[in-house]
Amino acid sequence: MATITKRRWKTSKGVEREAWVLAYTDASGKRHKEQFEKKRDAEARRTEVTHQVVTGTYRADAASTTVEDAVKDYLKHLAGRRDRGEHAGEHYLRTVEGQLYNYVAPQEGRAVEFEGGIGAVKLSQCTAKVVSDFRDRLRDAGVGVVTTRRILGSLSRALQHAVSNDLLAINPASNIRVTGKRGEGAKKVVPPSKADLAAALGQAKGSIAIRMRLSASAGVRASELYALRWRHVAFNAGELTVDGRVDAYKNEDTTKSTAGIRQVPLSSAMLAELRKWKDSAKSSEADDLVFPNSKGGFLDHKNILKREFRPLLAAATAKAKEDGGKFKAFNWHALRHFAISTWIEAGMQPKTVQTFAGHSSLAVTMSRYGHMFPSDTHRNVMDQISSSIFGSGAQMAHDATEVP
Repeated sequence: MATITKRRWKTSKGVEREAWVLAYTDASGKRHKEQFEKKRDAEARRTEVTHQVVTGTYRADAASTTVEDAVKDYLKHLAGRRDRGEHAGEHYLRTVEGQLYNYVAPQEGRAVEFEGGIGAVKLSQCTAKVVSDFRDRLRDAGVGVVTTRRILGSLSRALQHAVSNDLLAINPASNIRVTGKRGEGAKKVVPPSKADLAAALGQAKGSIAIRMRLSASAGVRASELYALRWRHVAFNAGELTVDGRVDAYKNEDTTKSTAGIRQVPLSSAMLAELRKWKDSAKSSEADDLVFPNSKGGFLDHKNILKREFRPLLAAATAKAKEDGGKFKAFNWHALRHFAISTWIEAGMQPKTVQTFAGHSSLAVTMSRYGHMFPSDTHRNVMDQISSSIFGSGAQMAHDATEVP
């Protein structure tokens, strides 16, 4: 049973003070007392505690542990996984740390200043309403749909970690949805044109030219490109195996998902260029990197962009202006988009495109590149799906639309 009593006392300076004390017993018989300045806060807490004790969701430490405490404990857990060589790599840890320390429990000296965090909220007071209000503050501050979802995802995992440590009974962030305006956060891909890619390649020499052509034909991500070793290039089979990546801190790891492990066919021209590149390499054993830095280690993507790629784009822009034409610059990842767009243009089926791209699901492929597939491909796909529902009826309906 929970009771509320008023407590009055005088300070050392003779000032009279008062507070409201909530006293209750948890399911194990242990007595607890909490003090509040306002009676309504004490009553609200009594209602909450009574419900938690009755339903078996009460956690004593939740009253003294804050969301910030849970965040710090979760980040410590991720750091431990990183140190043990598990999936949580340095890049992932830094990304999650940024999301939690910039927005959920804002820390001084961070790159982002956000005043709507919930770090000071006690876990016992962290309800779905609190998390929903936090989401709304993020959106009101101009944080996009995708970023808001990622922030809430990191918060949810931090709170789930608190659940696993018996600090919470349920995760209040587990079912919080983020919606936006129509089209907001859409990932519709627009690859560079063939003319713009040709113009950029016209300014590329040596290693960067090969890297660009490989990215624009095999669709490898930059992180995957830098992890390639000569054993991944099968000259006889004519294909490239992708099974790893290098993060921003030069830590080697597995691909983003299991689907990321794949074999991508290479053209004869690409194979010939790679063969020539291998013959001129200082080290070309099976475990040697295909594109090493001067010391034989991993390339730094930021340096590549700063010292090679962006100057190359600037040169292409200047050349186009000199010739009276136009050049539309693009980012490095657009080379992957270009590769996938050419696969679609060549008539590859959606599932094949998904496999070669290393997407985790067909839904990812279609959400980003679906607009590029011919409309008849879409219809064929839908007919194949409906055939499992309607049997021959789908084909009959299709045939009925044909003009004799």
